Amino acid sequence: MTRTRGPALLGRTVWLYAPLLLLMSFTLFPFWWMLATSLKPDRELYSLQASPLLVKTVTFDHYAALFTEMPFLIWVRNSLVVSFTATLVSLVIGALAGYSLARLRFRGATTLGTIIFVAYLVPTTVLFLPLAYVVHWLGLYNTPFALMVTYPTFLVPFCSWFLMGYFKTIPREIEECAMVDGCTRAGALWRIVVPLATPGILSAAIFAFTFSWNEFIYALTFLQAPAYKTIPVGVIGQVATGEVFFWGKLMAAAVLGSVPIALIYSAVSGQFAAGLTSGAVKA
Repeated sequence: MTRTRGPALLGRTVWLYAPLLLLMSFTLFPFWWMLATSLKPDRELYSLQASPLLVKTVTFDHYAALFTEMPFLIWVRNSLVVSFTATLVSLVIGALAGYSLARLRFRGATTLGTIIFVAYLVPTTVLFLPLAYVVHWLGLYNTPFALMVTYPTFLVPFCSWFLMGYFKTIPREIEECAMVDGCTRAGALWRIVVPLATPGILSAAIFAFTFSWNEFIYALTFLQAPAYKTIPVGVIGQVATGEVFFWGKLMAAAVLGSVPIALIYSAVSGQFAAGLTSGAVKA
C-alpha cells in the first residue's frame, strides 16, 4: 500500500507545483532578462552570437556609469520625495472621502461614488494638457511641487474608491459604541476605524506609491531641469539619443529603480493581500 501511495503523492505534488513553477518562470522572465542585460559588457551585449539570456562575462560598468556619468542619486531622491508626498496627500484625502461615502448618509452619495470611480478611469494622456495650464497658472512649472499637486488628481479617486470598499467591511456597530462612550465622529475614525483599516490603507499606499514612482507623462511635461527630474524621465533623457538606446545603462537603471518597490512589497506582502481580499468584498 505504501508503494502505491508514493507515486500517487509524487504525481499530486508535480501537478500542484508545475503550474506554479510555470507562472513564476513567466513572471520572472522579464526581470532576468533585465538583470542579464545590465551585467553584460557592450561587446557581448551587441554581439549576434551571444545568448540574450546567458551572461558569459559579468561587469558592473553600467551600474557605475549611473553614478559617475549621470545624477542618478538626485533622480532617486526626487522620485522618493515626490512619491511619498503625493501618496501621503492622496491617502489623507482618499480616506476621508472613502469614509464619508461608506458611512455618512447624504443625498447623491452613490452618484458621487460612481463619479469618483469614473474620474479614476480617465487616462493621464487626456488630462496632462489641461493640467499644464493649471501648473503654469500656479507658478509651479519646472519644480517638484508640480508633480506633488498633479499626481493626486489620479491617486485620490483610486484611494477613495478602494478605501470606500474596505471601510464597508468594518462593522458600523464598533463606531457607534465608541461614539456612545463619548468619541466624536472624527475620534471614532482616528481611534477605531483607521487601526482596523490598516491593511486596506497599506494596500492603497502601495498602489499609490507605485503609480507615482513609475509615472512618466506628467514628469516629462512639467519638469525640464535635470536637478528636478525623476528616475523615469532622467534615465530616458540620458541613455537614449535619438533612436540609439544604451541598453546596458537603461537596464541597470531599471533594476535599481525596481528595488524600492520590491522591498516595499516584500515588507508588507501579508497586509497587502489582506487589504486586497477584504476591500473587494463590498466595493
